[in-house]
Amino acid sequence: MKNLPPKILLATANQGKVKELRDLVQGLPVQFVSLVELPDFPEVIEDQDTFEANALKKARTIAKAAGMVTLADDSGLCVDALGGRPGVYSARYAGEHATDAQKCLRILDEMRHVPDGQRNARFVCVLALVVPDGEENLFLGVCEGRITKELRGSAGFGYDPIFLFEPEGLTFAEMDRDAKNRVSHRGNALREFASFMKGLAR
Repeated sequence: MKNLPPKILLATANQGKVKELRDLVQGLPVQFVSLVELPDFPEVIEDQDTFEANALKKARTIAKAAGMVTLADDSGLCVDALGGRPGVYSARYAGEHATDAQKCLRILDEMRHVPDGQRNARFVCVLALVVPDGEENLFLGVCEGRITKELRGSAGFGYDPIFLFEPEGLTFAEMDRDAKNRVSHRGNALREFASFMKGLAR
């Protein structure tokens, strides 16, 4: 990709994600649209073994269906003491319809005997940018942290209440959204993407 595309489809219906991206690349002559604006998009089953493969599968499928440059993501929590789990299974680790609290409690239960010095974990986010002609680019964001021994905080979502960001001494669920976005895995991946896009505009 040598030039900025006039329009990029975000493979999400989450308007919060759309706004976050628009804020990061404001000033660029690119229109970002979401799946909300395409009612007949195909469902994509995220059944791959890596975040990269899941993000690419989603982006490739939707780019082909829509005929548009497409940006998709996959993300999750990787805990060292659990051999990297839940990883790509983060969304359904406690069952297909489990609540966020149930997901967190399953991790805490599995780690109830893990000592403080062995509770390292990281959030990982991969963004895949796919052009219908086949060009692909990946952007990686990682945030290192530790797993707490109890739920802490009420903001955020997913595993945020048990993920301690040590430089702040707070879990992601105890941080305000702006502070979290400055250090989060997703924020880091989006900044990599935004830098790439700005490079195309030069």
